[in-house]
Amino acid sequence: MTKTIVWFRQDLRLSDNHALFNACQKGEIIPLFILDESDCPFGSATKWWLHHSLKALHKSLGSLLLRRGDPLSILQSLLNETGAEGVYWNRGYEPHTIKRDTAIKSTLSNDGFDVQSFCGSVVREPWEIKTGSGGPYKVYTPFWKNNLAMGIPLPIAAPSIKLASIATTSEKLDDWELLPTTPDWAKGWEKIWTPGEIGAARNLFEFLQEDIKGYGELRNRPDLPNISRLAPHIHFGEISPRQICASAFKRQREIGEFASDVDKFVAQIGWREFANHLLFHFPDIPTKNWKPAFDDYPWRESETDIKAWQQGLTGYPMVDAGMRELWHTGYMHNRIRMLVGSFLVKHLQIHWNHGEAWFWDTLLDADLANNTSSWQWISGSGADAAPYFRIFNPITQGPKFDPDGKYVRKWCPELSQLPDKLIHRPHEATQLELEAAGIELGKTYPHPIVEHKQARVAALAGYEAVKSAQAAKTA
Repeated sequence: MTKTIVWFRQDLRLSDNHALFNACQKGEIIPLFILDESDCPFGSATKWWLHHSLKALHKSLGSLLLRRGDPLSILQSLLNETGAEGVYWNRGYEPHTIKRDTAIKSTLSNDGFDVQSFCGSVVREPWEIKTGSGGPYKVYTPFWKNNLAMGIPLPIAAPSIKLASIATTSEKLDDWELLPTTPDWAKGWEKIWTPGEIGAARNLFEFLQEDIKGYGELRNRPDLPNISRLAPHIHFGEISPRQICASAFKRQREIGEFASDVDKFVAQIGWREFANHLLFHFPDIPTKNWKPAFDDYPWRESETDIKAWQQGLTGYPMVDAGMRELWHTGYMHNRIRMLVGSFLVKHLQIHWNHGEAWFWDTLLDADLANNTSSWQWISGSGADAAPYFRIFNPITQGPKFDPDGKYVRKWCPELSQLPDKLIHRPHEATQLELEAAGIELGKTYPHPIVEHKQARVAALAGYEAVKSAQAAKTA
């Protein structure tokens, strides 16, 4: 019987897995995962998730061959050892992945093997969505409208799997040392997260049952549960965007007055699609400003300010709560991501690549396309970016999106005794009010590391410098 290696990557699921499905139609399969960190190393948080996701996939499949190293060498060896006739995988769109996969497909095909790749991590291939002039989209709204107009392809069911009997032994997952030990900074995460296809499906189901209602507005409230928390599951392909869209649209037909909330939710999948579209067509976006004009921005260098931001010690409660949530859970609410991002690049005038690097290491859903596109968006240098003059006020964002201070009190417990009117502005409290709340500014909680009005003026001056520099170049 025909044997095919199914090379799992960021598609750690059985359902709506086209590489797996097509391989199973041919005969027996050899499930394989290769840990390849040569070009794009995993962040510390994503390693934790990967460990648990691979355990879940092994359980679902009944067997999973693990290898670490150069994918081409590993595949060549396994094809010879097992007598497999080919290799199937689902495509990735990161620059290093495209380059690597193209070389592997060419080499193995020339050697006579059946090598096929499939669409598995996006709704549509990045090259399928084109503007009227035939080029890539640079603005999100028309991009996603075109996707919806074309129709979202339906997901496929999990196939019947026949595992090939092979003599080759697998490496041991524990030997990869993906989990932190000294110290175990991820202790307790297993109570918050359930990596794997089953956990992803449960997350989506529970979200669509109740928390989708009011999502259009309530998704901006970090103190409320109206978010899906699916990002890590999507990143590792434990659930596909097609599955999410299909389930969401099915629920939309059932919930009447809340139907518009589903559109808002699905639009978040659209942003992820847009990020992959941009990365495919503009592969330099992870390292270079998408708008070259921003190369002239007068960025500051301050390790002290970067560290204060990373540790949640900026003196602005909503910013600090977000950074602490990230450290303790590997996750941050999307509204808060925008706020902390704006604070770093606009209040502190620190280059967005410092923020991108920190998120890459600490976010469970760290994704090259999403991470870089979002950081460039908030800095003003990216495609369809936030206007340069849009500078979030870290004080007024608090009462607007955390009116009772519940979110801040959870992650900044040293401020918990402040009344609601002061929870987002402790530096405006009187000495008596601070003493009553057990707070000593500068000791138990920091003074603001930058004054908001002054920071706004400085940020705008920086953007004016960009405009002046560009004007001089074109004069």
